[in-house]
Amino acid sequence: MSNDRAHVSAHDSAVLNRIFNPNLPYGDVVDEEEVEKEIEEETVDVKVSKQLEVQGVQAAESGDVEAALNLFSQAIGNTPQRASGYNNRAQALRLKGDVLGALEDLNMAITLSNGTGSVACQAYTQRGLIYRLEGEEEKSLEDFKHASRLGGQFAKQQVIAMNPYAALCNQMLCEVMQKVRSGEV
Repeated sequence: MSNDRAHVSAHDSAVLNRIFNPNLPYGDVVDEEEVEKEIEEETVDVKVSKQLEVQGVQAAESGDVEAALNLFSQAIGNTPQRASGYNNRAQALRLKGDVLGALEDLNMAITLSNGTGSVACQAYTQRGLIYRLEGEEEKSLEDFKHASRLGGQFAKQQVIAMNPYAALCNQMLCEVMQKVRSGEV
Protein backbone atom coordinates (compact mmCIF):
# COMPACT_ATOMS: atom_id res chain seq x y z
CA MET A 1 0.00 0.00 0.00
CA SER A 2 1.41 3.39 -0.99
CA ASN A 3 1.91 6.23 1.48
CA ASP A 4 0.97 8.72 -1.21
CA ARG A 5 -1.78 11.07 0.07
CA ALA A 6 -3.29 11.17 -3.42
CA HIS A 7 -4.57 7.65 -2.84
CA VAL A 8 -6.30 8.53 0.45
CA SER A 9 -10.04 9.09 0.15
CA ALA A 10 -11.72 12.19 1.57
CA HIS A 11 -13.31 10.01 4.29
CA ASP A 12 -9.96 8.44 5.21
CA SER A 13 -8.39 11.88 5.33
CA ALA A 14 -11.15 13.11 7.67
CA VAL A 15 -10.65 10.10 9.96
CA LEU A 16 -6.89 10.65 10.04
CA ASN A 17 -7.44 14.33 10.76
CA ARG A 18 -9.63 13.45 13.77
CA ILE A 19 -6.94 11.07 15.04
CA PHE A 20 -4.07 13.53 14.67
CA ASN A 21 -6.08 16.61 15.69
CA PRO A 22 -8.43 15.29 18.40
CA ASN A 23 -8.89 18.65 20.10
CA LEU A 24 -10.35 20.39 17.07
CA PRO A 25 -14.13 20.65 17.01
CA TYR A 26 -15.74 18.50 14.32
CA GLY A 27 -15.79 20.26 10.99
CA ASP A 28 -12.48 22.05 11.56
CA VAL A 29 -9.81 20.45 9.42
CA VAL A 30 -6.08 20.99 9.44
CA ASP A 31 -4.81 20.11 6.00
CA GLU A 32 -1.05 20.21 5.74
CA GLU A 33 -1.37 20.97 2.05
CA GLU A 34 -3.21 24.23 2.89
CA VAL A 35 -0.29 25.52 4.93
CA GLU A 36 1.95 27.18 2.41
CA LYS A 37 5.64 27.13 3.03
CA GLU A 38 6.92 30.66 3.28
CA ILE A 39 9.71 31.24 0.83
CA GLU A 40 11.19 34.67 0.90
CA GLU A 41 13.91 35.99 -1.33
CA GLU A 42 16.86 37.02 0.85
CA THR A 43 17.64 40.42 -0.65
CA VAL A 44 19.83 42.92 1.18
CA ASP A 45 16.69 44.88 2.17
CA VAL A 46 15.05 41.74 3.58
CA LYS A 47 18.16 40.92 5.59
CA VAL A 48 18.29 44.46 6.99
CA SER A 49 14.59 44.34 7.87
CA LYS A 50 14.98 40.99 9.62
CA GLN A 51 17.87 42.39 11.67
CA LEU A 52 15.80 45.45 12.59
CA GLU A 53 12.97 43.16 13.68
CA VAL A 54 15.32 41.09 15.86
CA GLN A 55 16.54 44.31 17.49
CA GLY A 56 12.92 45.41 17.93
CA VAL A 57 12.01 42.17 19.65
CA GLN A 58 15.01 42.54 21.95
CA ALA A 59 14.01 46.12 22.78
CA ALA A 60 10.43 45.05 23.54
CA GLU A 61 11.64 42.18 25.72
CA SER A 62 13.81 44.59 27.69
CA GLY A 63 10.80 46.87 28.22
CA ASP A 64 11.69 49.63 25.76
CA VAL A 65 8.48 49.62 23.74
CA GLU A 66 9.20 52.99 22.10
CA ALA A 67 12.55 51.76 20.73
CA ALA A 68 10.83 48.55 19.56
CA LEU A 69 8.15 50.56 17.73
CA ASN A 70 10.85 52.68 16.08
CA LEU A 71 12.80 49.60 14.95
CA PHE A 72 9.70 47.81 13.63
CA SER A 73 8.65 50.98 11.77
CA GLN A 74 12.13 51.17 10.20
CA ALA A 75 11.82 47.53 9.10
CA ILE A 76 8.42 48.26 7.56
CA GLY A 77 9.77 51.36 5.82
CA ASN A 78 12.64 49.30 4.43
CA THR A 79 10.45 46.43 3.14
CA PRO A 80 6.77 47.44 3.29
CA GLN A 81 5.73 44.27 1.43
CA ARG A 82 6.83 41.99 4.33
CA ALA A 83 4.04 40.92 6.67
CA SER A 84 6.35 40.11 9.56
CA GLY A 85 7.18 43.74 10.38
CA TYR A 86 3.51 44.63 10.73
CA ASN A 87 2.86 41.60 12.91
CA ASN A 88 5.74 42.51 15.22
CA ARG A 89 4.81 46.18 15.38
CA ALA A 90 1.24 45.18 16.28
CA GLN A 91 2.59 43.41 19.37
CA ALA A 92 4.44 46.53 20.45
CA LEU A 93 1.42 48.73 19.73
CA ARG A 94 -0.74 46.43 21.83
CA LEU A 95 1.79 46.63 24.68
CA LYS A 96 1.59 50.42 24.41
CA GLY A 97 -2.21 50.27 24.59
CA ASP A 98 -2.87 51.29 20.97
CA VAL A 99 -5.48 48.63 20.15
CA LEU A 100 -6.68 50.32 16.94
CA GLY A 101 -3.11 50.69 15.65
CA ALA A 102 -2.43 47.04 16.49
CA LEU A 103 -5.55 45.92 14.64
CA GLU A 104 -4.56 47.98 11.57
CA ASP A 105 -1.12 46.35 11.51
CA LEU A 106 -2.56 42.86 12.03
CA ASN A 107 -4.99 43.41 9.16
CA MET A 108 -2.06 44.47 6.97
CA ALA A 109 0.00 41.43 8.03
CA ILE A 110 -2.89 39.13 7.13
CA THR A 111 -3.37 40.88 3.78
CA LEU A 112 0.32 40.81 2.85
CA SER A 113 0.68 37.15 3.85
CA ASN A 114 -2.43 36.24 1.83
CA GLY A 115 -3.80 34.73 5.04
CA THR A 116 -1.33 31.81 4.90
CA GLY A 117 1.86 30.79 6.66
CA SER A 118 3.25 31.33 10.11
CA VAL A 119 3.00 35.13 10.09
CA ALA A 120 -0.69 34.93 9.23
CA CYS A 121 -1.16 32.33 11.95
CA GLN A 122 0.43 34.68 14.49
CA ALA A 123 -1.55 37.67 13.21
CA TYR A 124 -4.87 35.81 13.36
CA THR A 125 -4.04 34.64 16.89
CA GLN A 126 -3.11 38.14 18.04
CA ARG A 127 -6.18 39.66 16.46
CA GLY A 128 -8.35 36.93 17.99
CA LEU A 129 -6.96 37.78 21.42
CA ILE A 130 -7.65 41.47 20.93
CA TYR A 131 -11.20 40.77 19.76
CA ARG A 132 -11.75 38.52 22.76
CA LEU A 133 -10.48 41.18 25.16
CA GLU A 134 -12.76 43.69 23.44
CA GLY A 135 -15.76 41.36 23.92
CA GLU A 136 -16.16 40.53 20.22
CA GLU A 137 -16.49 36.76 20.70
CA GLU A 138 -17.65 35.88 17.16
CA LYS A 139 -14.78 37.74 15.48
CA SER A 140 -12.38 36.25 18.01
CA LEU A 141 -13.58 32.70 17.34
CA GLU A 142 -13.29 33.15 13.57
CA ASP A 143 -9.71 34.37 13.88
CA PHE A 144 -8.78 31.53 16.22
CA LYS A 145 -10.28 29.08 13.71
CA HIS A 146 -8.16 30.60 10.91
CA ALA A 147 -5.02 30.39 13.07
CA SER A 148 -5.92 26.85 14.10
CA ARG A 149 -6.16 25.76 10.47
CA LEU A 150 -2.71 27.24 9.95
CA GLY A 151 -1.32 25.08 12.74
CA GLY A 152 -1.57 27.40 15.76
CA GLN A 153 -1.73 25.20 18.86
CA PHE A 154 -2.75 28.06 21.17
CA ALA A 155 -5.50 29.01 18.73
CA LYS A 156 -6.75 25.40 18.70
CA GLN A 157 -7.06 25.49 22.47
CA GLN A 158 -8.95 28.79 22.27
CA VAL A 159 -11.40 27.33 19.74
CA ILE A 160 -12.09 24.48 22.12
CA ALA A 161 -12.40 26.77 25.13
CA MET A 162 -14.86 28.99 23.26
CA ASN A 163 -17.02 26.06 22.11
CA PRO A 164 -19.03 24.86 25.12
CA TYR A 165 -20.32 21.77 23.26
CA ALA A 166 -16.84 20.60 22.30
CA ALA A 167 -15.59 21.24 25.84
CA LEU A 168 -18.50 19.24 27.28
CA CYS A 169 -17.93 16.37 24.84
CA ASN A 170 -14.20 16.33 25.66
CA GLN A 171 -14.97 16.31 29.40
CA MET A 172 -17.46 13.45 29.03
CA LEU A 173 -15.01 11.47 26.88
CA CYS A 174 -12.25 11.93 29.48
CA GLU A 175 -14.58 10.72 32.24
CA VAL A 176 -15.54 7.62 30.23
CA MET A 177 -11.89 6.87 29.44
CA GLN A 178 -10.96 7.20 33.14
CA LYS A 179 -13.74 4.72 34.04
CA VAL A 180 -12.53 2.32 31.34
CA ARG A 181 -8.95 2.53 32.62
CA SER A 182 -10.02 1.95 36.22
CA GLY A 183 -12.20 -1.01 35.22
CA GLU A 184 -15.51 0.61 36.20
CA VAL A 185 -16.99 0.04 32.74
